[in-house]
Amino acid sequence: MHNHTDLPPNNEDSANDMTEDTHMTPKQVDQDSADTLNEDFASENDLAIEEFFAPSSHTRIADNFKAGYVAIVGRPNVGKSTLMNHLLGQKLSITSRKPQTTRHRIHGILSNHEMQAVFVDTPGIHRNEVRAINERMNKAAVSALVDVDLVLFVVDSDQWRDDDLLTLQKLGDTDLTVVLVINKSDTLKDKGSVLPLIETFNDSFDFADIVPVSALKNQNLDRLQEVIASHLPVADPIYDTEQITDRSERFLASEIIREKIMRSAGDEVPYDLTVQIDAFKDEPAHVDPKTGRPRKACTFIDATIYVERGGQKAIIIGDKGQRIKQVGMDARKDMEQLFDKKIMLTLWVKVKRGWSDDERALTSLGY
Repeated sequence: MHNHTDLPPNNEDSANDMTEDTHMTPKQVDQDSADTLNEDFASENDLAIEEFFAPSSHTRIADNFKAGYVAIVGRPNVGKSTLMNHLLGQKLSITSRKPQTTRHRIHGILSNHEMQAVFVDTPGIHRNEVRAINERMNKAAVSALVDVDLVLFVVDSDQWRDDDLLTLQKLGDTDLTVVLVINKSDTLKDKGSVLPLIETFNDSFDFADIVPVSALKNQNLDRLQEVIASHLPVADPIYDTEQITDRSERFLASEIIREKIMRSAGDEVPYDLTVQIDAFKDEPAHVDPKTGRPRKACTFIDATIYVERGGQKAIIIGDKGQRIKQVGMDARKDMEQLFDKKIMLTLWVKVKRGWSDDERALTSLGY
């Protein structure tokens, strides 16, 4: 909600205030003063109403403002989510060293006074569709190419793999504008070696631009933003310019929990887990009726972590529950930072055999 000043008092209150200050009765106020008072009130009232219904953003909009959807595509574990997070200056999409960490399309919204880019972070396109979840992830990535204005094709600076070629083939079937983003360029020992790499890529596809970056170290991201803006159409903002995503807090909470497990459990529980939010309840600040003590506003979140085997459940819980306790603490910390409010998080771990290859289970779990 946009911050706004309180509405001025009504005419009667204003007259009463004046009476108290000047020791005059309302009948002693001449008609001209009353008319002026009414006009001032109407003007202030109109201004307050206009301010109340105005967009919450204070971002100045340029005359030739540009806006559009930008798909970020590439093979698994090439740094797509890290790139989006650093472009936004906000951790929105979860990351880990494990391939296929991103499973859903996630919209991140970058706005300044010249443009608004709605990034679509996608699952990595890969050949190995072993289970139903892999097939759905590929479909989610490819479907993100529909109705976007620009594509960022992200590759590793020193590795070219079959899945990169597969992604390029998918892009070749479209008439979209594609910018090649060569990520992790800071890892090259010989900086000059990036030039022949750029030539190689340029010979394989008609890229609109080629931009070497280091997403993790924020190198050359300003240049990338300039390139993105140059390819977007002139249009009004798609979302409020203060908004950073169109995803719900429930979804973001489930992703944060999943990230903490993947980072903690490592290779022990690679991909056979998912998280479902069972309850998400906002409780306003209030006085505890039992103790009489004031309690701060808080959001209570209950979540269930599903795995496919009993052994995985034991791994996630950890010795004497230490791992799941740490996961909860780390997840709660990130949620409080992202949502800017106090969080009480309760986690459960359950076995749901074969969920990742069950179409009905995948649908019920939001895939």
